[in-house]
Amino acid sequence: MFNKILIANRGEIACRIIRTAKRMGIATVAVYSDADADGKHVRMADEAVRLGPPPSAESYLLIDKIIEACKQTGAEAVHPGFGFLSERAAFCEALEKAGITFIGPGVKAIEAMGDKITSKKIAKEAGVSTVPGFVGLIEGPDHAAEIAEEIGYPVMIKATAGGGGKGMRIAHSKDELKDGVRSAMNEARSSFGDDRVFIEKFVTEPRHIEIQVLADSHGNVIHLGERECSIQRRHQKVIEEAPSPFIDAETRAKMGEQACALARQVGYVSAGTVEFIADADKNFYFLEMNTRLQVEHPVTEMVTGLDLVEQMIRVAYGEKLPLTQDEVKMDGWAIEARVYAEDPFRGFLPSIGRLTRYDPPLDVDGIRVDDGVEEGSEISMFYDPMIAKLIAYGETRDQAADRMGEALNRYRIRGVGHNIPFLSATIAMDRFRKGNITTNFIAEEFPDGFEGAAIGDYERGAMQVLAVAFARDDAERSLRISGQVANRGKSEIATVWTVREGRENTRVEIRPVEDGYDAVVGGQRYAVRGALDATIAVFDGNVNGEPFPVQIDRDGIYRALSFGGASMRVLVVPPRVADALDKMPAKEAADTSRLLVSPMPGLLVSLAVSEGDPVKAGQEICVVEAMKMENVLRAEKDGTVAKIHASAGASLAVDQTIVEFE
Repeated sequence: MFNKILIANRGEIACRIIRTAKRMGIATVAVYSDADADGKHVRMADEAVRLGPPPSAESYLLIDKIIEACKQTGAEAVHPGFGFLSERAAFCEALEKAGITFIGPGVKAIEAMGDKITSKKIAKEAGVSTVPGFVGLIEGPDHAAEIAEEIGYPVMIKATAGGGGKGMRIAHSKDELKDGVRSAMNEARSSFGDDRVFIEKFVTEPRHIEIQVLADSHGNVIHLGERECSIQRRHQKVIEEAPSPFIDAETRAKMGEQACALARQVGYVSAGTVEFIADADKNFYFLEMNTRLQVEHPVTEMVTGLDLVEQMIRVAYGEKLPLTQDEVKMDGWAIEARVYAEDPFRGFLPSIGRLTRYDPPLDVDGIRVDDGVEEGSEISMFYDPMIAKLIAYGETRDQAADRMGEALNRYRIRGVGHNIPFLSATIAMDRFRKGNITTNFIAEEFPDGFEGAAIGDYERGAMQVLAVAFARDDAERSLRISGQVANRGKSEIATVWTVREGRENTRVEIRPVEDGYDAVVGGQRYAVRGALDATIAVFDGNVNGEPFPVQIDRDGIYRALSFGGASMRVLVVPPRVADALDKMPAKEAADTSRLLVSPMPGLLVSLAVSEGDPVKAGQEICVVEAMKMENVLRAEKDGTVAKIHASAGASLAVDQTIVEFE
């Protein structure tokens, strides 16, 4: 076995690979950019080598620097993780020339499957079902329009060297197509250094199903069942699971056979994923093959009991697969949620900054957390905004979903915006619980964006009671500290309080009991049992005998509470104070309708207007790039450009003014 391997990646995947290597007794080498000098993966590894400045083009994408690091440390092999150089044939080839083993497939397989046009041709030759489309390069918007007319709208525009949702657009009309081709080419050029795109028919009511394959250098090829990856936003997977609630045994066998046939066709060795799109009638079509470890690989590991990173390492060393296709068993259910540094309440815009609090739910049964951060870590604008992957396992899908919901409620992140409220709301939805999901799920369920989960009357009342309980406990503590009361419950603290949410008042009657509080809100009784003190960030007790893990924060004089994707910001006061506040005039919000501000920190790629230009509602004003994704900002209404506050190429802060209108 290898004595030492280098991990040519960062963040959670680097940490995940290091954990397996350590268990196997293999020494590890981390590489890092200046932005990751204090990264968790750097400290976990036995050795670490600096690559360069933060931009990936000047660090993690430098093949020569990584080979030099291998020679410097004596690393015999390199695991690329996913992203960066993981699917670059040139990287694999350079390692081979240097006598270093690439923990992944060979150059020919990467080249064949790395180009989506070539891969579709090979898939057809292997007898794999493919999506109708134009198997060739698009020369520009006009050429794309001709092809789309032949295929019929809607169509999918894809970067031929793409992945991770980059360089991908859906077009329902000629106008959308031209904008989509331009944006897809720009994103592809920025992310992959290759602006080639192609077009294929977009399948309606689609489900994204992928098959995990595993092959060794001795001719053995097996599949490990499917993963359902249909819940996506902007073609980026958000929630994945294994097995799929949609696929039956017969369809699974057919998909697996085709995936293995394709792997054999290209002489594939290592772990890889063959992605399919399936329609409502279980017809399925080949999309692409990812010649690397997938982000969502943990759900397959949880239901098969296999460590895919270990298998990749063993296969790269020349060992045979440890099992045959007949020996592959899928047991139970696993769901993965990707925790991103993004603000779901502001259109999922990327968020950067320092994790001032980071407390993953490691004590929940059946939960696995793959992360590459810790409290104090910095979320940088230079890389993917993923914070962690949260994986829940259960004997059934319902049990896995229940555990996921509890874990999300207990997952505490502060300092950056994050998508946990959105994940919590999605997991709790009846449509998700029934498995009625497609790649249109998010667009259909949140057509106007995410505004938080709806709070039922019972849940709202329970959260209000907890807010009062904490406030009352604070008041009693102050009396104890001042010596005015010796024992809990013997003070003259009020039993009636008002919870103000905005300008809405709710009366809460509350009385202390031996192990908590009894309360009444709107005729509903609540028995709160469990510890309540100033050090608690997540309530770990029960409400009416059921767990109710609410996160509670102080926000000045307010208290912020969150549960199940719903959140409240309330003020707890005596009734007389609430009456006085009702008499205060409401503060009017500042008028920002004349300003176009940057919704995120990023780079101002282009500016489409000049001072004095008239603009129409919906017209493109500028393009801002953040975390490798382009975002087109448009005028909200008709007007005239009064002043330009930033020029193309400028680095923008969140809420920084770009254009002012008359």
